[in-house]
Amino acid sequence: MAQRNFKKEEFVKGNNNDRYRIEFKMDEIGEGVDLVIEKRNDDGEFEIIQPEISRMDNRIFIFWSEPINGRIVSDEYKQL
Repeated sequence: MAQRNFKKEEFVKGNNNDRYRIEFKMDEIGEGVDLVIEKRNDDGEFEIIQPEISRMDNRIFIFWSEPINGRIVSDEYKQL
């Protein structure tokens, strides 16, 4: 997987929590070991962020303080 774009409309508010989350199936984006999360700024540029990522039942959840536009980039191309 090279990259997967996502939109802020895909985020949902967490239960009993002030964070938002977005959910992906592992077969859509990989197991998450080599994932880089990038946030799209207002000027259209991307910056790397370090959100909380958790895994459960073949799904990956990304948590952030607010809904964002961004992308998931796999750096698996760096494998030797």
